[in-house]
Amino acid sequence: MPEIIRPVADFHGGLHIDDHKAESAASPVREAALPRRLQLPLQQHIGQPAEPVVKVGDKVLKGQLLARASDYVSANLHAPSSGTVVQIAELPIPHPSGLPAECIVIETDGEDRWGELPEPITDYLQADPADLRERLRWAGIVGLGGAVFPTSVKTNTGGRPIQTLVINAAECEPYITCDDRLMREQPNDVIDGALILRHIVDAGQVLIGIEDNKPEAIEALGAEIEARGLEDVRLCVVPTKYPSGGEKQLIRLLTGIEVPSHGLPLEVGILCQNVATAATVADAVLRGRPLISRIVTLTGGGLGAPGNLRARIGTPIGELVEQAGGYTPAAHKLVMGGPMMGFALPDDGLPVTKGCNCLIVAGEGEFPPPRPASACIRCGECVKVCPAQLLPQQLYWYARARDFDKTQDYHLFDCIECGCCAYVCPAHIPLVHYYRFAKTEIWASERERRKSDHARRRHEFREARLARLEAERKARLRKKKEALEKKQAAGGDGKKAEIEAAMKRVAAKKAAREQVRQESES
Repeated sequence: MPEIIRPVADFHGGLHIDDHKAESAASPVREAALPRRLQLPLQQHIGQPAEPVVKVGDKVLKGQLLARASDYVSANLHAPSSGTVVQIAELPIPHPSGLPAECIVIETDGEDRWGELPEPITDYLQADPADLRERLRWAGIVGLGGAVFPTSVKTNTGGRPIQTLVINAAECEPYITCDDRLMREQPNDVIDGALILRHIVDAGQVLIGIEDNKPEAIEALGAEIEARGLEDVRLCVVPTKYPSGGEKQLIRLLTGIEVPSHGLPLEVGILCQNVATAATVADAVLRGRPLISRIVTLTGGGLGAPGNLRARIGTPIGELVEQAGGYTPAAHKLVMGGPMMGFALPDDGLPVTKGCNCLIVAGEGEFPPPRPASACIRCGECVKVCPAQLLPQQLYWYARARDFDKTQDYHLFDCIECGCCAYVCPAHIPLVHYYRFAKTEIWASERERRKSDHARRRHEFREARLARLEAERKARLRKKKEALEKKQAAGGDGKKAEIEAAMKRVAAKKAAREQVRQESES
């Protein structure tokens, strides 16, 4: 077992809450059954939605590209199984807004046949990092810890030096155990992915941050690191405290470095990737496989047999629930994600997406309806637990008053929406809802401002173009007039000279005739 590193610092605030992990972490990951239909939203990531490259009626194979990334910050989408595209339309998707989005629906054929895949890159240490990033982009890999940011974009450091690659294995939110089981069962893939990512960003060391409530995962990773003799890959065990898995919080724990407000870890020479993302990177590079499935935790008191299933992206949630024992009579709520940062789903017909790490079927006593909010009593409890060291009550007051400039003065966008403040609020104010509302309004205002600025620039450009064309037209007319006047002036002098010459010739002839007459008379 390699040396276990302890945290070098702590972050402000946080919570010690029941983790509810034992219910789903006890049994190995099972392969979910192939569903009859797969519904695949075109946007399962931060950025622009993918653009379909197939049409209704097309036969597709497992791993085949269905939709191509439409922008730099976007992600490819592949077929999780073979079948036929039967629909491309706006359909309900799992999202806090409840709004529908464009999806590709595949009717599977049961054969689960692979299509043509790219060649594995087994000797990745000799590969160009740009080629490896392109492989990640092709594979449609996004952050699987919840942020769903395209990994090919995140690993493009723009030439900035990276001293430390942090692999986030904390999995700090209660109920979720998919990463825990992954590390126990596939430590080789986790380490392979970490080494590939280290080569891509040219990091000096790798730190794997994991909470101390995962002893089996710690042992499995430690044994893999020791077996390979990896001295620059270090396992760092941190105390169980929510939200130690927050990017900035984990970096603080492992390195003591504070990521600046509104800043990114890249600015301090650190890159952070989720442990499941690392395993998916290994699958894409070493086996040439795109991201078409993920491990999903199914748990909660309202579920018959909690556990972890490896599910195809696009699988109806209800089918996974049935494979995890089905609903019990106590089931009353379905939540995607964890209890702190997840959101309730209206029904179980919605599909699993790349960012779906957990489905909780709440039982009796779990997730009770929120109590009515009362006035803020200014107790300051929210300030004590905020891991971002913000002033939640100030943010709440200004967000409620729609004074969005003030919310930004109080660093609204440093809020990671962990929910610690709402958890401890004795007034039961849904604080995170207000912060999300304020962020959404600011983003909408910014989009409108950009659109307005773009329209203004287009108008100014058009006016300048019309003025330029008018000036050019007038200049041409002026030149034409001047040339005509010169020509006319030159033409007038010539006629005058001709007339004078003609008059002289007439006069000369007349003088000659007169002379002849005089001579004849004499």
